[in-house]
Amino acid sequence: MLTAITLYVPANLLPILNVISFGRAEADTIFSGVVALVESGDWPIAAIVFLASITIPALKLLGLTFLLISVQWKWRWRPRDRTKFYTIIEWIGRWSMIDIFVISMLVALIKLEQLATIEPGPAAICFAGVVIITMLAAMSFDPRHIWDAMES
Repeated sequence: MLTAITLYVPANLLPILNVISFGRAEADTIFSGVVALVESGDWPIAAIVFLASITIPALKLLGLTFLLISVQWKWRWRPRDRTKFYTIIEWIGRWSMIDIFVISMLVALIKLEQLATIEPGPAAICFAGVVIITMLAAMSFDPRHIWDAMES
């Protein structure tokens, strides 16, 4: 989790895409892409990108950290709800790779030589790392440990 949290910061601060159009390069972070979508009037797409790329990964990190702390400290508080919460986090993890898929599709499709090119930025690697590490963390977490505190 510490690795995923550490990678989350550069994933949101560094450029995720470099757009080269007519010889002019422009780097966009996830948030600047959301802002550009809002300014162009694409509110629904901006909301989806904001939720999928910024909010959901942050909530997954917080949620998994919460579950790890609750198991470590042997909390007896609402084990059924915490188990359901884990199930939701794991289900969301399956959809986390959509952002990386979209970036790879853009890079593959937009190669118009002198007109326009899209290249992944350094944040793409960090973001992929966050996604993969949180997926592995969710898969390796055993929700039965939530119930261990109930036995004592």
